[in-house]
Amino acid sequence: MKQVNLRIFQTILPLLVGLFLSLGASAQQITVKGHVKDASGEPVIGANVVVKGTTTGVITDFDGNFTLTASQGSTLSITFVGYQPVEVKVAASVVVTLTDDTQLLDAVVVIGYGSVKKNDATGSVVAIKPDPMNKGLVTNAQDMLAGKVAGVSVISDGGTPGGGAQIRIRGGSSLSASNDPLIVIDGLAMDNEGVQGLANPLSMVNPSDIETFTVLKDASATAIYGSRASNGVIIITTKKGTAGKKPTVTYDGNVSINTVRNTIEVMDGDEFRAYANKLYEGRDDVLSKLGTANTDWQDAIYRTGVSTDQNVSVSGALKQMPYRVSLGYTNQNGILKTSNFERYTASISLAPSFLDDHLKFNLNGKFMYAKNRYADGGAVGSAVAMDPTQPIYSDGETYQKYFGGFFQWDVDAKSIGDPSWTRTKNSLAVQNPLAMLELKDDRAKSHSFIGNAEIDYKFHFLPDMRFHVNMGGDWSGGSQTTVNSPYSFGNNYYGYYGYKEQGKYNLSLNSYLQYAKDFSSQMIDVMGGYEWQHFYRDGNEERYGTTPDTNPTTAGEKTDAYSKEWKTESYLVSFFGRVNYSLLNKYLFTATVRYDGTSRFSEDNRWGLFPSLALGWKLKEEGFLKGVEALSELKLRLGYGVTGQQNINMGDYIYIPVYSTNIRGAYYPLGGEYYSLYRPDAYNKDLKWEETTTWNAGLDFGFLNGRITGSVDGYFRRTDDLINVVDIPAGTNFKNRVASNIGSLENKGVEFIINTKPIVSRDFSWDLGFNVAYNENKITKLTMGSGEGYYVETGDKISRGNNTKIQAHVVGYPANSFYVYQQVYDKEGKPIENLFVDRNGDGKVNESDRYLYKKPAADVLMGLTSRFNYKNWDLGFSLRASLNNYIYNDVLSGNADVSETGIWATSGFFTNRPVKNLELNYSGKGDYYFSDYFVQNASFLRCDNITLGYSFKNLFGANLRGRAFLTAQNVFVISGYDGLDPENNKGIDRDLYPRPFVGIFGLNLTF
Repeated sequence: MKQVNLRIFQTILPLLVGLFLSLGASAQQITVKGHVKDASGEPVIGANVVVKGTTTGVITDFDGNFTLTASQGSTLSITFVGYQPVEVKVAASVVVTLTDDTQLLDAVVVIGYGSVKKNDATGSVVAIKPDPMNKGLVTNAQDMLAGKVAGVSVISDGGTPGGGAQIRIRGGSSLSASNDPLIVIDGLAMDNEGVQGLANPLSMVNPSDIETFTVLKDASATAIYGSRASNGVIIITTKKGTAGKKPTVTYDGNVSINTVRNTIEVMDGDEFRAYANKLYEGRDDVLSKLGTANTDWQDAIYRTGVSTDQNVSVSGALKQMPYRVSLGYTNQNGILKTSNFERYTASISLAPSFLDDHLKFNLNGKFMYAKNRYADGGAVGSAVAMDPTQPIYSDGETYQKYFGGFFQWDVDAKSIGDPSWTRTKNSLAVQNPLAMLELKDDRAKSHSFIGNAEIDYKFHFLPDMRFHVNMGGDWSGGSQTTVNSPYSFGNNYYGYYGYKEQGKYNLSLNSYLQYAKDFSSQMIDVMGGYEWQHFYRDGNEERYGTTPDTNPTTAGEKTDAYSKEWKTESYLVSFFGRVNYSLLNKYLFTATVRYDGTSRFSEDNRWGLFPSLALGWKLKEEGFLKGVEALSELKLRLGYGVTGQQNINMGDYIYIPVYSTNIRGAYYPLGGEYYSLYRPDAYNKDLKWEETTTWNAGLDFGFLNGRITGSVDGYFRRTDDLINVVDIPAGTNFKNRVASNIGSLENKGVEFIINTKPIVSRDFSWDLGFNVAYNENKITKLTMGSGEGYYVETGDKISRGNNTKIQAHVVGYPANSFYVYQQVYDKEGKPIENLFVDRNGDGKVNESDRYLYKKPAADVLMGLTSRFNYKNWDLGFSLRASLNNYIYNDVLSGNADVSETGIWATSGFFTNRPVKNLELNYSGKGDYYFSDYFVQNASFLRCDNITLGYSFKNLFGANLRGRAFLTAQNVFVISGYDGLDPENNKGIDRDLYPRPFVGIFGLNLTF
């Protein structure tokens, strides 16, 4: 073995030997002199040699030799990373040969419709096993991926309990169609769409049941999935039982405390009164509306949440049937009052085999039931803007009678016609944020069952050929009920009821025939198959407001009632094949093809062909490198492939004319009755596949028999026939906007991964992993527009302006770039309100002077994980970094007006402002919100978690082992961004549910 960082052991070796000799001297002891080598005869440096059952041990020196004292008849245990452990009886002279750990060398990674030896993979494939000692609080599966895989971005939806996340592999490949990767769970391809009350489809999988993630990144790896794999593939394999193993019971649980990490700095009550008195000096009509309280509205809406996650599993085997059964319970209380996520999960896995293992079954079932209580996210913004001089509650008759005891801004309401009700809400005013939470009951229930059966038959007359069938489905449903109290302030009625229900199923059947044969100098693996999927969804909804009766605390007549039912479905039929060929265990060749047909496009455009080709060269096996002992792996990979996109996020029937009911409130009078009418939607019979072509080059390396491993990848990816909704000439279709194939988009980048064990000794070891990825995104063609200045508006609306959007797609720039004016600053560097650069030099500033400036997606993503193990103790941490990602600070922009008309509205209410806005001193007039000043650099370094654990065994003298741990999550964020949190998946910062600081105590037990 060829280690280079163990010279320190030569220095301390004599001291260790002397210490062990002095401690272990007795009449029955002998001195053991030994030598440890590998199969080629090379000495193994730094191998652990321990007297079994004791703490006596040494480390081999640079010649592979060791000396220690041991009791006669005892056993020596010799271990080293990358080799199988060996045990030998004590003798005066011992020579030990370690053999390569075939489980490491022959480790397989799961790929589409099969698996491949890790060192034979030709595509860009990364397999990770979640680290049970350093994972932090994991509620959903995506939490285990954040920062762990180069080129994979995972941005959660803030701190919402049970919330989802935006997952991107090597940037987005589409403008408005789905950019989500395909998720495959135990061979079943999911549809990535949740149901009512379950926005995150990964919530259906208990993270404690996950064995491995495999991320397929380039087209040579993903093309076997064809039209669903333009954005990469994440394959989740769940835990299974083990044949011949006695029943094992495992408990994994934790209790966590969530607290607010930071809030937006605003004026407190005293500061606001002082500012208002200065601003409205002599205006008693205004100043008389100031209150006497000193309310911290942000403190009023946040809380310390106590959460728990409990999981129990039993695994083993009944004769020839391995099994695993698990139960899980999660109860997550959010830091925003009233928010809660509660989930129950159950799973079962059976793997019987028959006919001398020629016939194997793999049966999986996963059930999930969840309950959500949603908090009104608007309370976050209201807590920033609400007048701090007003109390949370008021004893006044008006507030008790009409607002449930909460303070609200109100106005005269004589027009209501009820003389006993003379006051009502000021609908333009900032709402009491706590009332927004307490007077809105928004709850959802959802359930999901995923089940599949895999059957694998190895032919008796030809054992190298097998037939594989996988059939299964995902059946999910959910409902959400939203009730606003008659006291509620946040709707147009005096009470509101809304109900939505959705159901779906995704049925799948795939089968393939595979022939794989190892010859003396070559290997061939040929596979061909067929797949069918049926996606079905339906739903219904109803909602209505209520008008007050003579008692406004009760609901009166229903008003503006609305109901709707709908259903939709699509089919996907595919034929696929793959050839893997290896020559001399050095030269690798992989070719795949998939032919997909989707019901979402017309017959002329329904079918798509998606091929791929990949080559691998194991340089380490060549004669000029085979003798380089320090090098354990060196492999070059080259790949090319095409994938498709038919998940267009615009319905299943965009290519045919479809009639739908009028929008709510649009009715036709006939005979004194009002009827809903049907009107045709816009359609495009020429709509066709988006196609993404990827080129990838990679180099896998390993040193010191796997002590250091890693890879470098470079890629170029181009998507053609991008689908987006665009404006069309009036009269050419049934509407003035329609989905069309409009252009092309490119992504290119570089990824680097390294994993190493810098220190491995008997008592102390250190595991370290680092990954970094650079991605550049650019739109290269928009066919619907021509000439300079053409852009497609996109993104969320901002607070100011008239339905204003601040992002755009423009040729030559990244997707979702910010489209803004260039700010002019004074000599102190302070922005001058509404003064922008005349970029085209025509002597005036108008729309033509807006320009593309920055974008939300980061240029560089980095992740670092580290874990130290000392005897029974472990200490680990995880860091993530995002560089050159930008956010439009809508909190700063939307609260910019600190003038007389901004702090006090003419309709009669005060509005607080962040302290940062006082420094700007804007009047709030003009188009100031288009300024690039509000587009801010949101690069950050985040410490995801720090964990300290202690492992034990034979607790209380029983066969009980386990680990207790303490974890701090979301420990710190280093960023120059002015807002609440620099991590944002949309690029617009407004009403973000804050990510909490979490303290966790956990316990794992196995017996």
